[in-house]
Amino acid sequence: MRMILLVVYSLLSVATNLAVAQASFQVIPLGIRGGSEENNLSAYMLAPVNSKDFICLDAGTIHAGIEKAIALKTFDVPASVILRQYIKAYFISHGHLDHLSGMIINSPDDTVKNIYGLPYVIDVLKEKYFSWRSWANFADSGETPALKKYHYITLDTITEIPVANTSMYVRAFKLAHSNPYQSSAFLISNNNNYVLYLGDTGSDTIEHSTRLHQLWQAIAPLVNGKKLKGIFIETSFPDEQPDKLLFGHLTPRLLMNEMNVLNELCGRKSAVAGLPVVITHIKPVGKNAEIIKQQLQKNNPLNLKLIFPVQGKRFVL
Repeated sequence: MRMILLVVYSLLSVATNLAVAQASFQVIPLGIRGGSEENNLSAYMLAPVNSKDFICLDAGTIHAGIEKAIALKTFDVPASVILRQYIKAYFISHGHLDHLSGMIINSPDDTVKNIYGLPYVIDVLKEKYFSWRSWANFADSGETPALKKYHYITLDTITEIPVANTSMYVRAFKLAHSNPYQSSAFLISNNNNYVLYLGDTGSDTIEHSTRLHQLWQAIAPLVNGKKLKGIFIETSFPDEQPDKLLFGHLTPRLLMNEMNVLNELCGRKSAVAGLPVVITHIKPVGKNAEIIKQQLQKNNPLNLKLIFPVQGKRFVL
């Protein structure tokens, strides 16, 4: 029996090591929720596997998430090293506090780095947060005096640009988040491998928009070419939430509808089968997390690889 267990353990170790070897990106969730839990709000550190050059996709929670990762032994260095040296840049999807408050609060202890965003996101940071009326202006433009710690990089929706101090590239897309308000998606690439991160978004059917359809059109060739390693996408509410109370968010049913659109645009049956889909921004109300997970797992006809991240726990894509 002991010999059998040793063989099984050895095979599992080989399989795990092989999966990691084939992975392209590593992710450390600093925050996974969509509100209320101020110590666990949307923020995902992303880097190529075996690299310490991370970007932070949204920044709702920073310090508490880093401390959680250290407690889970994801990191074995002080929190200050992770904040000041490992995180090379912030990518902010939209101007809501649960997606950027951690960056604001931790700015006095941070180091010089870039903040990337579409124009309407950069405008909110300049006018509402780094404004001296609400917080010191740690950026290099906006109200004076500008302390010049952060540099704004204004993205467009056409050009893919390099991410400074990393080997990664980014292209941005506009999303509808309770029209007329907007959010953003970021398509990150490294060595011809891609990850797609969506900030808050409503479905095209509810938002009367084509933003997601345009995004799915853009990434369909990457899915077909097996170059897309994963999609981060929100599912804020369970299916019982009335459409009029979604406020620019998704439910399990609406998420699967959108994945069906992506699958159809790929032009072949089961194109998205096995595609890792990281579920983000679950609203921490009552048993929402448990209900949403059950609804997604029960209604997954496309056989997506559903990933439910844990704050501070590393995973690979």
